[in-house]
Amino acid sequence: MITALIFFLHLIFSLVVFTKKWQDDNLSSAFINLGLVGLLFTVGWSIAGIVSKLLMGTKGFGIYFDRDTFSLTILSISEYFFYKMYYSDIFSEDDKGKL
Repeated sequence: MITALIFFLHLIFSLVVFTKKWQDDNLSSAFINLGLVGLLFTVGWSIAGIVSKLLMGTKGFGIYFDRDTFSLTILSISEYFFYKMYYSDIFSEDDKGKL
C-alpha cells in the first residue's frame, strides 16, 4: 500500500511538472522534463535499492514496509530535496494568489 502511494505521488508530480512546463515553455520542454523525472526515478530507485540491501534484510520492517518500500522511501526523500532546488521556479510562493 505504501509502495502504491509512492508511485501515485510520483505520477501526480510528473503530471504537474509536465503541465507547468507545457504552459510556461513549450511541448518539447514538457516532454524533456517528463523524461528527466522518469530517468531520475529509475536510476535513483536502482541506487536506493543497493543502499537498502546493505542496510536491511529482505523482509525489512514488516509486511507493509519491506526492502523495496524502504528504497522507494529513500528515493522519495532524496528526490524531494533535489526537485525543490531544481524546480524552484515551479513551486515558489511568489505565484500564489495571482490571477
